[in-house]
Parts: sequence; structure tokens; C-alpha cells
Amino acid sequence: MSHPISQQLKGTGVALVTPFKKDESIDFDGLKKLVRHQIDNGTNYLVIMGTTGESPCISSAEKQAIIDCVKTENNGQLPLVLGLGGNNTYALIEAFKQQNFEGISAVLSVSPYYNKPNQKGIVTHYQMLADVSPLPIMLYNVPGRTGSNIGVEATLELAEHANILGTKEASGNFAQCMEIIQHKPKDFAVISGDDAFTLPFIAMGMQGVISVIANAYPKAFSQMIQHCLNNEFELAKPLHYQLLDAMNLIFADGSPGGIKVLLNAMGICETTVRKPLHDVSDAVRAKLLQSMKA
Repeated sequence: MSHPISQQLKGTGVALVTPFKKDESIDFDGLKKLVRHQIDNGTNYLVIMGTTGESPCISSAEKQAIIDCVKTENNGQLPLVLGLGGNNTYALIEAFKQQNFEGISAVLSVSPYYNKPNQKGIVTHYQMLADVSPLPIMLYNVPGRTGSNIGVEATLELAEHANILGTKEASGNFAQCMEIIQHKPKDFAVISGDDAFTLPFIAMGMQGVISVIANAYPKAFSQMIQHCLNNEFELAKPLHYQLLDAMNLIFADGSPGGIKVLLNAMGICETTVRKPLHDVSDAVRAKLLQSMKA
């Protein structure tokens, strides 16, 4: 089944950070600045409440306030994707039924973490969600965070579900990604979850990225992605290598602590992250600030 929304989710999506004040309360002014920074600099769509948004440490009421703030500031300009995942299938089904999806285009749902279901369990989990979700779902495969991988066969089986539009692949496994791209249905979206791998991933056939680095550098990064999608890899490469150090450094001592150092230097928000996360080390901070000069 063709999803018009999967066509909208081409290019650069940004996994928005949640700005906090020094006391760890939500900084809504910083959030508005961040959304405006994206709209003004070529980002194609926004992802609210992904891992980068520190969703595990944010209450339901706060999440709704964040969604409302982003929707108001965005004012219908960019498609919005909402992160809504978990490892308790039945509790998640209830969350889907209770969620107000007004103004949201799709759901990004992470594979169940910690309890490490087998492939059949992962497939059944997503099928049950997709059956009740009023919006199309994007799978999110990030084995480094979940402790399990959504394999090729499971991904391709889920790709046949009418309400599953694509997958965000953050496995870093090139062989797996190529096999999914080779055998997927024509309109099933395969999207990079690794900033640093996105150039080769688009060359392989992905349609874009959900990015962390583009919180800070939406213009250069989305230009790089657009060049890749236009098969202008000679134009994309200089931008890729200009940003590569920063792409790696923002994950060197925990995310989103790293990207918040860059955003703070740009005057967008504080570096504050919520416990159990912690600020990055002084050494990593110094390298991040040094990378900005490049």
C-alpha cells in the first residue's frame, strides 16, 4: 500500500532535543528557537520525542506540552513525526488509543528494548500496534539501545502491513540494510538512523535520514542530503567531511549531551540533560567547540 506520508519523509528529518533550563524544567523558549532554526534552514520534517528528546525521562503531561509547543511554532510548515514506543505491547496499545494525534503525520516506534523478544515477538508486537494505530508507523531498529535487532526477514514481513510505512535503520549493518533495500516493497521507506553513514546509505538506496547533528547544522546537513538524493555525490562529499568530526563527537560521551553543547554555543538552549544522563566531559566539550571552528 502506498503512503503519501512516506513521500513527505524524504530528505532530512531532525530528532529534536528537548531543551531544559538549568533546574531541568522544560525550556519552551529554547524549543521554539530550535523549531524555528529547523524551519528556516531546510529541514524536511521534525521528529518529536525520540531518544534524542530524552523521552524516557519526560512525563506524559510534559510530552503533551512539548508536542503542543512544537505544533504551535511549526504552524503546519513541516510534517511532524511522534516517537511512541515501548516494551510492554499492551500498555503501548493503550497509549496509542489515548494519544491525541492531531497535527501529527506518522509515528516512530522503537523496537521493544530490554526484554529482547525473538523475531516472531518483534513482528507480532508491531503488527498489533499497526492494527490499532490511526497513523502509519515507522519501525525503529537501534540494536545498540534495544539489545535486539529487527532482522531482514522480520522487516520485510512487516513491510507488507498496510499501516507500516518504513523503517529507521540504526543498526549500522550495511549488509542488512542493502538486503532490506533490495527486497522491500517499492514504497516502503528506508531511512538512515546514523548521521555519519547517511551518504553511503543514500547511495545504496535509502531516502534520507532522521538526524541528530542537524539540530545544530540543519542547513549544511540538509544540503548534503539533498545533493546525495540528486546523485551529486561530488558536491555532497565536502559537506559530509566538514561535518564528520562533529557527527562522531556528539556521541562520544552520551547523546544528547554532545549536541546540546553545540546548541548552547549557538545560543539556542542550555547544555542541561536530565538524570540519569550527565553533561559530557570537559575534554569532549573542548573538542566539540573546536569542531565548530572548522
